[in-house]
Amino acid sequence: MTYGIYAAGQVATTVGPPDDPNAIDDLVTRLSGGRPFVVREYLHFLGTPADPEKVRVLEPERRMRELTMPDEWYTAGNRRLDLVLCYLPVERDVDGWLDFIGQAVRRYGAVARLLQITLEPNFKLPWIDGSSPGVLDALIAGTRHARRLLDAAGHRDVRLGFSVAEPPEFLGGDEEFWAHLEALSPADFAAHVDYMGLGLYPDAFSPVPKSAVAGLTEHALRQLREQNMPRAHLGPDVPIHVAENGTPTGTDRTADDQADRLGIMIRTVAATAARLNVTHHELFGLRDADSTRPEPMSQFGLTSSGYQPKPAFDLCRKLIGEGGPSMR
Repeated sequence: MTYGIYAAGQVATTVGPPDDPNAIDDLVTRLSGGRPFVVREYLHFLGTPADPEKVRVLEPERRMRELTMPDEWYTAGNRRLDLVLCYLPVERDVDGWLDFIGQAVRRYGAVARLLQITLEPNFKLPWIDGSSPGVLDALIAGTRHARRLLDAAGHRDVRLGFSVAEPPEFLGGDEEFWAHLEALSPADFAAHVDYMGLGLYPDAFSPVPKSAVAGLTEHALRQLREQNMPRAHLGPDVPIHVAENGTPTGTDRTADDQADRLGIMIRTVAATAARLNVTHHELFGLRDADSTRPEPMSQFGLTSSGYQPKPAFDLCRKLIGEGGPSMR
């Protein structure tokens, strides 16, 4: 299993203290222990005209120029950049999206090792790609376009995928999404997909007993592998990446409880990895967006927004050390 994490602080509209590159470098180095380790970053396509609030919060032009850390950091210390391209226009704009993918490949194709096309296009919530007009065409055309551009630029080793939120009962149903992919010829889409990403938050947004966390975690993985991936013509040879996995602290969740729940999830993923072909597990995320705010989206971190480790940090470091691939 290859582990990783989202290392920046911003979560959707929640923006707390500025990111501290020195703290990020120290904490990620401690987590990875020198093993292969994935660091996740996000770029956002907002279309024309763009939503002014999204422009203010997401700063897409700045992020196209620079990520949280310098380019060379993502390739040093056995790190690998997992770059997510998010589709969030107010109006359908697939042509503009393809141009955006071209910009991202030119800017980061030599740095990224994983490139994700759209974020949870089956998930119809504000600030998530599934709510954006034209998202299915953006996913399909964008994946084909990205592969052509990567290959033409000599970046054939960059793995290409997309992510979904599972299982469907968490979302109120996503039949339309999977039916659309099922109707496609494999050559039109599935043939270009190297991995399938999963956003895994079984207990983050509704009350769930700790005793149920393992079962919900395995259910989400099995639902994706056994039910939905075959519909999208993605066979057992296509690996699953747990692209995001987290659980928050907050007014009703202590730091020790967060650590216990994350431990259950990480161990459950590891226990099912060989059977379900799960090869990557990325945590969300390194630090709280803003520890002073009580809502779950603000407190997903393994550390506070001031980079003070919570119990989950040391637990995850231990589990990553036990389950990650050794250096070769």
